[in-house]
Amino acid sequence: MTGAGDTYQEGVVGNGYSAGSGWVVAARGELDQDTLGPLEEALASAADRHRLVVLDASSITFGDSSFLNLLLRLHHATGLRIAAPGEQLRRLFALTGADTVLSVHPSVEEALGA
Repeated sequence: MTGAGDTYQEGVVGNGYSAGSGWVVAARGELDQDTLGPLEEALASAADRHRLVVLDASSITFGDSSFLNLLLRLHHATGLRIAAPGEQLRRLFALTGADTVLSVHPSVEEALGA
């Protein structure tokens, strides 16, 4: 990866952008072990440079255990906040208890302001 604003695999991760004191990474689509690579790279790169990283999850339609594992690992490495997760992700977080560990917010704005 050459820069935090690079474009990743179409359909998975869009351009990241600076917002307030953090960095926002927007992801979309289905995230599983086969599609997770670009998101992992984008989040790890952002975490290397920014104390606060917000994942805009509003367009993620599916996340599996490998996606959840990535979020938990990054949560311990940086100030990761999850913004606007849909019903499937909220259910995944609740069923696994990850909602008691991860910092989940209803919007990107609220995640940045928390």
